[in-house]
Formats: sequence, C-alpha cells, structure tokens
Amino acid sequence: MTIVALLQLNHTVGDVDGNAKAIENAVAIAQENGAELAVTSELAISGYPPRDLLEKHGFVRQCLEATKTLRVGIPTIIGSPIPPEIERTKPGNGAVRIIPERPTRVVTQKQLLPTYDVFDEERYFHPDSKPGILRLLDGQSIGVTICEDAWQHAGLVPSDYSVDPIEQLASFSLEGEALEMSLNLSSSPFHIQKQDTRAEVARCAARTLGHPFLLCNQVGGNDDLIFDGRSLAVWPNGDLIQAPAWKEGVMLVDTVNRTGLFLTLDNDSMQCNIIEGSSEVNNRSLELLEAVTIGLRDYCNKSGLNSVVLGLSGGIDSAVSAAIAVRALGAENVIGISMPSRHSSQHSISDAEDLAKKLGLELLSMPIESIHDASESILDNELTSGKAVAAENIQSRLRGMIVMGIANARGAMAITTGNKSELAMGYCTLYGDMAGGYSPLGDVWKTEVYAMAKAINSEAKSKGKEEPINQSTMTKPPSAELAPEQTDQDSLPPYEVLDSIMQLHMEERLDAEAISGFTGLDLTLIQNLLGRFAMNEHKRWQMPPAPRVSQRAFGQGWRQPLAAKKN
Repeated sequence: MTIVALLQLNHTVGDVDGNAKAIENAVAIAQENGAELAVTSELAISGYPPRDLLEKHGFVRQCLEATKTLRVGIPTIIGSPIPPEIERTKPGNGAVRIIPERPTRVVTQKQLLPTYDVFDEERYFHPDSKPGILRLLDGQSIGVTICEDAWQHAGLVPSDYSVDPIEQLASFSLEGEALEMSLNLSSSPFHIQKQDTRAEVARCAARTLGHPFLLCNQVGGNDDLIFDGRSLAVWPNGDLIQAPAWKEGVMLVDTVNRTGLFLTLDNDSMQCNIIEGSSEVNNRSLELLEAVTIGLRDYCNKSGLNSVVLGLSGGIDSAVSAAIAVRALGAENVIGISMPSRHSSQHSISDAEDLAKKLGLELLSMPIESIHDASESILDNELTSGKAVAAENIQSRLRGMIVMGIANARGAMAITTGNKSELAMGYCTLYGDMAGGYSPLGDVWKTEVYAMAKAINSEAKSKGKEEPINQSTMTKPPSAELAPEQTDQDSLPPYEVLDSIMQLHMEERLDAEAISGFTGLDLTLIQNLLGRFAMNEHKRWQMPPAPRVSQRAFGQGWRQPLAAKKN
C-alpha cells in the first residue's frame, strides 16, 4: 500500500444521502489519481456532531445502510454510527470497511469517548474495548483509530481513560502481525491553539507505533463548531506533511516517498510540504478571520439561509461583522441598517455609510428618534424614577426590533455584532443588540476584533481594493452611544487589560488572587470584574450560537449555573 487518500470533506449533519454522494465523488477523484485506499473523517456519513439525531428512530440504521450502497472503486474506510448489537444499548462510533464486490464490515468502534469541553460522547455512544485492525486482500494489515483514541497516548486530554488504543496497536504489532501504517478518522474541532497540539498527537503516535500515522480531519462549520481540516501524515522520525486549512478536497499521501498532493474538488492542486518543528499559524488574525467566515457561511448554507441583516453603528464590531458577512456570503446578500439616535455622533453615521459603500452592501437608513420619543413617553413615569440603564436599553431594543423586522421582511437572518469581551461584562442588551440568529464575533475578544480589522484591510489592499474599515472607525474610543459622551472606558479598564484578565479566568481557570499575582494588576479591580462577569451569566445563556475559536468559549464548553451563589 503506497498511496492513501484522506478525504477532507465538509459534511452536513443529518444529510446522509448528500454525505454519501460527496464521499463517492471524492473516492473517484482519489482513484483517478492513483490512490489505493481512501479514508474519511469521523462520522462522515452522519455529519459531525450528530448530537440527538442519534436518538432519532432509525437514523443510526439509515447511516450504516448508506455505507453499504456506496459505489467505490478502491477500498474505503468510512466513519459512521453503528447500530447496537443488543436492544436498549447505545450505538457505536465506528469505522466501516468497503471493498468493491466484498461484504461491508465494521472495522472498529471508538474506545475513548470524551466528555470534556464541547464533547459529550458518553451520552450517545457505547465504547469499544479492542483495537481496530484492517486486513486488506493483499495480506497487509493497518491499524485504525477514531479521533480521541489517539489523544490519550500523548497525554494531552483531561480525562483519565483506562486504556490507550495506540499502545494496544503497538503491542499487537509486537505480537507478530506487523502493521503497515495506522489511520485515524478524526473530527477535531478548531480553536486558535489547536494546530500544534494535533500535530504533536500524531507525532507521538507515529513514534510509538514505528510506522506512518495518517489522520483525516473534516473541514467546515457545523453550528458552533468549526473544523479547519489540516489532515496530516507523520512518520516515526517526526516528518509531517499537512493538507491546507479551510479547504475541501483529497489529500494523496505517498507513504513510501513521504510526499503529499492536495486536490481540491474544483481540480486545483498543491504540493504538501514537510513541516519541521512547530506548525503554528503565522497570522493569528487572518486565521480567526478564516474561521469565523467559514462558520457563518456554513451556518447559512446548511440552514438554507441566503442573506443576513445587521445593524451598522459606525463602530469597530459592526464594521468587522459586516466585512465577515460579505466575505462569507457576498455583498449582494448582506443588508446593513444605520439606526442613529439623538446620541449618535455624525462621524459614526458617516463611518457606517463609508463602510457600506466600500464593501458594496445595501445600507438602509432608519433613524430611531421618533420611536425613541414615543417609547419614552409611554414609559415616562418608570424612566423618571427608575435606573438609568433602563432608558439606555430602550434604544438598543428599538434597534433590535428594526433589525428583526427587516430580517423577517426580507427572509434573511439577523446577525449580532457583539464580541466576547462585551458578553463577558454584560455589555449587551437582551432582546436588543443580542437579537439575532448567529453571532460571528461571540468568541472573539475586543482586542482581537481590532486585529481582525487590520487583517481585513490588509487582505483588501493585497487584492488592489480600497481598505473597507477607515481610520476613524479604527481609532475612536469604543462606545455604545446610548448616553451623551459615553465611552466603554467610563466603567471598564482598557480592553487590553480586561481581555487579559478574562482569558486567564476562562481558559486557565485562575481566580482573582492568582490573576493578580500573575499579572501584577490590582486585586480589587480583578475581583470587581469577575463579580460582574458572574452576574451576567443569564445573558450568555440566551446568546445566539457563535463560532468557537478559543480554547474555551461560551456555549457547550461553558456550563455555569444561573441560580447559584456568586463568589
């Protein structure tokens, strides 16, 4: 076995027939280009993650039956849920072998089922207890593992599993039946620091096994999870070749000559070069931009949505959100709405107009002064005697009503423009600026938003286009403009300080004392910020889905109680 094809595809959850067709097409491309074996990513036939679809009557059986009807010309390993052998037990997360004119056979089922962070696989699957061995007609044997099965060996998971599937394969090989290589069917979600970790997992496995280790990862967005692809092959000496990120296609790996060729589905090709040492991305901001773009694009495409609507305030968050939307869907499918109030500055209005013109999107101008006055008149007594924030939030909710009204009228989806820093501090209004179906920046810190704006401008400039986000938007003090002369720093520290504190708290699990000791920042300041953070959890429970790009995002990987004592 010399040429192996890793099918790095963008699968749609629940679209069994569509996923099967995509696999057939990719295998055909692989065979035409000399591949002798093809392998998909984890649960490719069902799409990953299928979540509670696995509990839908007949779904798991439908997936397995679909693998049996696939028409392929070379041996192919396909990720699929496997029906339980005993009634009332859970299905398996499996790998199915298809060889032309031979019976379909289950090669293995996943042994290690993660339950940390965004994973909850013990809820759905029954674990296997033995390594997967694929025996081919020419007498060759290949080890087969599924995603997490390879991670335990590198010591890079928080779970304390009782078995190590890589060690099992190594022991199996030592007992007499030599394995030519090992394959890993993976659906490894992206976060900004994941790439080197995944490479280390593969290098560790290849070193222990003493033969090539090939990992096929999916690409694309499914709900809040983003998959970057970067399928790879590693040899025992550490040589690594890797498929490109964010592209759908077929990676052909020559396991003898240690070369790789990536074929996109539209017939472009590129050589996969050996990567030595760290494979960390060179441009973090561009990487984030690619991730949130594919997240929004796939969320819309896979949900049958063609266009989006968002408010354009003239600020940095709405500017970056609009640029992402145009990048994902095209300017003709993005509608911006300028909704100035009595507190909006003229430069904010003109900045929104300038952005819309440069991006080429439709801009609707809908000042809210008249409905603002009417709302205040109705609520006069309450606003006079109540808290100041009530009067401020009316503006946000009026804007939310307009955005949702236009979205409904146009058959489009409203997207929100808030960032992770604002969500952390509760600087967002329920049923106002939080109204929408998707939040492109919901896992992006404010400081990262500015960096992404620079990446957007640099990308435009490199293509000979005018930079869409002007200097006024980039440099003016951040403000919700809900009160006269209001800025975010009236009640918050600079975002560089805030973001560093919140990152340490969320991603490193540090408390106020530890953060103060690590950063030298004032303990009282940190305690106040963490107190505000805890008090706004109820808002985050109601936020739209956001593409997960950090090690720990609000959503599935962040499960805090609401009715609890706030320390």
